Amino acid sequence: MVAVTAQYPFGVCPHFHGNARVLSPETEFCAVNFPSRIGYSRLNLHSKGHVAEVHSLPHADDFTGENEPTPILDAIESPINLKNLSIKELRQLANEVRSELSFIMAKAQKPSRSSLTVVELSVAIHHVFHAPVDKILWDVAEQTYAHKLLTGRRQIMPTLGEPNGRTVVAPDFESEFDPFGAGHGCNSISAGLGMAVARDFKGRRDRVVAVINNETTMAGQVYEAMSNAGYLDSNMILILNDSQHSLHPKLEEASKTPINTLSSTLSKLQSSKLFRRFRELAKVLTKKIGKGMYEWAAKVDEYARGMIGPPGSTLFEELGLYYIGPVDGHNIEDLVCVLNEVASLDSMGPVLVHVITKEELEVGDNQMNAVANKIMEGASSDRIPCGTRTYGDCFVEALISEAERHKDIVAVRAGMGMEPSLHLLKNVFAGKFFDVGMAEQHAVTFAAGLACGGLKPFCIIPSAFLQRAYDQVIHDVDRQKVPVRFIITSAGLVGSDGPIHCGAFDIAFMSCLPNMIVMAPSDEVELSHMVATAALIDDRPVCFRYPRGALSVMEHSSGRGIPIEVGKGRILTEGKDIALLGYGSMVQNCLRAQSLLSKLGVEVTVADARFCKPLDIKLLRRLCKNHSFLVTVEEGSIGGFASHVAQFLSLDGQLDAGIKWRPITLPDNYIEQASPKNQLAVAGLTGNHIAATALSLLGRTREALLLMC
Repeated sequence: MVAVTAQYPFGVCPHFHGNARVLSPETEFCAVNFPSRIGYSRLNLHSKGHVAEVHSLPHADDFTGENEPTPILDAIESPINLKNLSIKELRQLANEVRSELSFIMAKAQKPSRSSLTVVELSVAIHHVFHAPVDKILWDVAEQTYAHKLLTGRRQIMPTLGEPNGRTVVAPDFESEFDPFGAGHGCNSISAGLGMAVARDFKGRRDRVVAVINNETTMAGQVYEAMSNAGYLDSNMILILNDSQHSLHPKLEEASKTPINTLSSTLSKLQSSKLFRRFRELAKVLTKKIGKGMYEWAAKVDEYARGMIGPPGSTLFEELGLYYIGPVDGHNIEDLVCVLNEVASLDSMGPVLVHVITKEELEVGDNQMNAVANKIMEGASSDRIPCGTRTYGDCFVEALISEAERHKDIVAVRAGMGMEPSLHLLKNVFAGKFFDVGMAEQHAVTFAAGLACGGLKPFCIIPSAFLQRAYDQVIHDVDRQKVPVRFIITSAGLVGSDGPIHCGAFDIAFMSCLPNMIVMAPSDEVELSHMVATAALIDDRPVCFRYPRGALSVMEHSSGRGIPIEVGKGRILTEGKDIALLGYGSMVQNCLRAQSLLSKLGVEVTVADARFCKPLDIKLLRRLCKNHSFLVTVEEGSIGGFASHVAQFLSLDGQLDAGIKWRPITLPDNYIEQASPKNQLAVAGLTGNHIAATALSLLGRTREALLLMC
């Protein structure tokens, strides 16, 4: 075993050779901080070609030893305990919080970058403001961990990532210190502005603080909210946590916003009462002199502030926000000074404080630590073994193969983070891969523009994030029959990410669109076939979904995908007693149910629907004709595949003819964090549940109950 005690950002990219995942130093990953003590087995370093080949990941039980002593953090039961701490003690508290978070994140096998960048900022916010009276809102869940530690949730935090633990924004994890849920990002300013306006109506004097980061500033809602905040001129404080990280290499290479003594002094001057009063007085005087003088003075003010501020700072001024910054996000003294001044504002309108933070901390240059840390960043919180093939791996391989046939294929990707397999696609596609980050609406319409320009865009968006772009899917794609190929990742249940990233609704909201072809592969071979099918469809949009995690069937397809007939399902096994019609990955659970039922003497037909829209009508009629009982199974919400089957069965008279049909879908509620296996059990989608449903239909209730024991 190799002991890992520190970390440093570096670039890797997964390549697949058989069942081994090999890391190559060619692709940049996001920088991350992961101080921890983690054991790794068989971590082989090579001098040429590859950085490392990893054969196993550590389990949470591998962690040994204790975290560093945290005497000040131990005394923090609520934010009120921070009020009387000195600057020195606040610095020490920040160090203790960082140490605690590093240990928790490492044990939970979750990326810690976003959380560690805002440790000092979280401490300063709770030292200056008075939560829960003052409303503090966060834009993304990953930034809230330090906030949770400081607001009485320390005992719950270690359960993060455990099968029966908590998600950071699950309803039972919220408290009076969380006035609004953080999920996919970009909502804090909108919600905060609503709270500020409601406060003004009610005549209260509490303060509203909304924290955003530079990743969520890629979403349009942020600027819509800023513009409206500037127009309404309600008092609220926006804090931009700028880690100076960008998706675009050219921007990464550009000069960074400097943080030095001069910038610190100017930020304090901008936030001071004296400066603000002088500025307001100048506005009043120039207005009295005349409109021309006022406009001239406003231009001089904007030019002067643009000269001393960083590039882009005048954008916020144009939106109607009073810009302050940049401020060193790791300097407790500067943060407290500026926030104290900002907190004293009485009638200043919306203020934006630009805070610069670093994603990487100074650590030793041990290359082993770098490799281990980056592996941890790529590890799923559900602990998928590193050598395991996933649906994402197979999709990337299939698309790369298909791109050799169709030179016009391009990829557009949107959403938070990026699964490791897509980094390989980004490398191979080079200039034909467009990562737009948290700008799903733009991604959809951008892909539509690419299609109208004669290219074949594959628009890759996680199911939960595609919801944000539904208007664009309808009007910019489906209504115009633009051939965009939607690849819906993380479909269905997603384990430890709970309902936040759960892809429960895409079958329903995509299949109700008149021109959309909706399909789902049951295994990796079918996935490659559907990539090939989508590449050939040029007269309408098409989508297919695949789940997060490992493949159920490990038959590696070496050949290229073969296009399949649109709307054509298939029968996998035939029996006379009951028919199971699966959609997508649930076909595998139907096969498990068939195996269980065959041992009980029940002959089962298992069919793979392949398509939700258009349905294979011939297949459905055949199943109804040859069986008295039909069960449909999908890992999606009510209103999805089963709804289309019910519509056909009723209109075609099959229900009148006597077919007994039962749908199995996700339940009509949000399923909280658990292991993928446990989530499927809660949802009633395991092979045992499907088999029990079949037995109940056959009147063998006792056997069905025994099967569930």
